[in-house]
Amino acid sequence: MDQRYGRLTRQELLREVTTLTERARKAEQKGMLSEFEVYERKKTIAQSYLLDRKQYEPGKRYEIQGEDQGSLLISYMNGVFAWGYRDGETDLTAIPISLLKRHAT
Repeated sequence: MDQRYGRLTRQELLREVTTLTERARKAEQKGMLSEFEVYERKKTIAQSYLLDRKQYEPGKRYEIQGEDQGSLLISYMNGVFAWGYRDGETDLTAIPISLLKRHAT
């Protein structure tokens, strides 16, 4: 898809996620791991646009999906990215909101 995700309708985003999922699956089956990772990252970003950004609040900690006991303390939001600090780190990092889940302790 050539358009920016922020300009797509919900239906267009859902179609894009489906397309990227299928492309990632095919790339993985062919052993094209770099291509697989690119499609997975694009899918993560597209999925972020389907979420309500207001549900992610600065000053709160969220678990990061796919990381054992990893969480992010959000400092601020910029579009569909939460900027903050991972557990025990001092470097600011950005995480797409589709990778964040329920509040951590």
